[in-house]
Amino acid sequence: MRTQVAIIGGGPSGLLLSLLLKSVGISSVVLERQSRAHVEGRIRAGVLEQGLVDLLRKVGVAGRLEREGIEHHGTILSYENDRVRVSFSDFVDQPVVVYGQTEVTKDLYAAREERGLAGVFEVSDVALGDLKTDAPFVTYTADGLSHRLECDFVAGCDGFRGVSRQAIPLDVRREYEKVYPFGWLGVLSETPPVHHELIYANSERGFALCSMRNENLSRYYIQCGLDEKVEDWSDEAFWAELKRRIPEEDAARLVTGPSIEKSIAPLRSFVCEPMQWGRLFLCGDAAHIVPPTGAKGLNSAASDVHYLFEGLRGHYVDGSDDGIEAYSARALDRVWKVERFSWWMTSLLHRFPDQSGFDLKMQRAELAFLRETPAAQEALARNYVGLPY
Repeated sequence: MRTQVAIIGGGPSGLLLSLLLKSVGISSVVLERQSRAHVEGRIRAGVLEQGLVDLLRKVGVAGRLEREGIEHHGTILSYENDRVRVSFSDFVDQPVVVYGQTEVTKDLYAAREERGLAGVFEVSDVALGDLKTDAPFVTYTADGLSHRLECDFVAGCDGFRGVSRQAIPLDVRREYEKVYPFGWLGVLSETPPVHHELIYANSERGFALCSMRNENLSRYYIQCGLDEKVEDWSDEAFWAELKRRIPEEDAARLVTGPSIEKSIAPLRSFVCEPMQWGRLFLCGDAAHIVPPTGAKGLNSAASDVHYLFEGLRGHYVDGSDDGIEAYSARALDRVWKVERFSWWMTSLLHRFPDQSGFDLKMQRAELAFLRETPAAQEALARNYVGLPY
């Protein structure tokens, strides 16, 4: 089999890239190691930057998002009962949209199906070859048979544990990583959100986040130890702990109910340089990870997709390789700024095992500075709603 672009990974990055390529007549095949049902069922982020929303509109996949998505024009940060609301409208006049990544993935798959785009699920033994030539290929196993997919370029959209990044030789790639000494315990419940905007809370007991998916579906998180397990937490224990960590006025109106999903995620910051090697290009989690504080994971992947699509369109449509040659540098320039913001938000809002009294005072002073300083609020707002591509 032959295609112009082989896309490794059938998550939202690979799906969006395939639809963008289709819009300008560039063929692609998506290879995914899981089933479609498994990919569509993964619970992930729910805050979309305008750049991602615009890309979804560009490929005609924003209809349901525009009907069901909730625009947010600000967010709240708290330290115990001391709180500050940062208004996006006051500084950037641009909202974020709350719409679950699960729903984005479903919409992208539905659009691919409508447009007859090729995809192969439950593949294994994926290997990339001849990446430094003008005739790369991908081999894989599906339905018990070995296959070879010849292509012009390979897009590695297969996540942190995928094979794409490993195809870049160790003497070429450099990896930067910070592993945080805690995780997030998340609960999804069919309850109304406690507030119409997100609340990021720092308390003496640790971080908490009050988020949502829609008017009757809420997503809540609390900081937890890396040695803790989901089974350690009953619903009752989770709700009681959440109430202790958020401002009292919010705790008083919190509506609780049975969890319909509960999971623990570790936190890390990670960047791989370069993001391209020969005819291979890394996108999203294959190249970089951010802690979920600030909701940048899917959004930073979308900016990669934008840069890669522009480069591939230039190659095929305009006859210029400037875009693909500059892909890694352009993507990494934005990635590191997003990494900085996510690291800063995480450092500001969490309790660390080795924090001193001085460190805690600095966190509180930072929140006070935000409350009193419009320039600081503007910096947060500009980063939160999304840096330009």
